[in-house]
Amino acid sequence: MISIIELNRIMGSGFLPLACDCTVNADGSLCIRIFEPVSGRVDLLLTRVSPEGLDSIRSISNLIGELRTEIKAGRRGFAAVG
Repeated sequence: MISIIELNRIMGSGFLPLACDCTVNADGSLCIRIFEPVSGRVDLLLTRVSPEGLDSIRSISNLIGELRTEIKAGRRGFAAVG
């Protein structure tokens, strides 16, 4: 996996005008929160995403596309992805 700083930068740019915050859980999985920056409304929250395979711009771009689809479908959160 690339650094969490770089992942946040790429993911953030992929969801504009929404904001995206990625953090690493104690077990090494990721917590991804996509939200409206002014109101703080959370559009999607994933609490246990496997970082496995998130090692290239292409793989992260594919994840962004999948998450955009979930947001459009009206889903708000998942326990695990990947």
